Amino acid sequence: MTVGALRSRQQTKATHDVSSAKDVRTIIANHLGVDVKRVTDEAHFTDDLGADWLDRLELMILIEDQFPAVEITDDDVDQIDVVGDLIRHIAGVGNDRRQRPIVETPLQ
Repeated sequence: MTVGALRSRQQTKATHDVSSAKDVRTIIANHLGVDVKRVTDEAHFTDDLGADWLDRLELMILIEDQFPAVEITDDDVDQIDVVGDLIRHIAGVGNDRRQRPIVETPLQ
């Protein structure tokens, strides 16, 4: 791969990441009925955006619907306190898949 092609690929990924983050912020703002300007990486779902437990649960289900590759477990929900946590979780989905080893099943 040439240096130019590598840079182009990195720029495309960066653009996709920014686009995804904007999409996530918009989904959060619409779901919680808040101005998208309040949905910063540091915004706490409960303290800053007024989400109760059910709002957060519904939001996680909505995110899974919008991003089919994303799975959010109960443990994940407990660890996602701020918007940036959710965005990093979504962004990490592709990285997790690339880092997983391929396990071959022996033929019988």
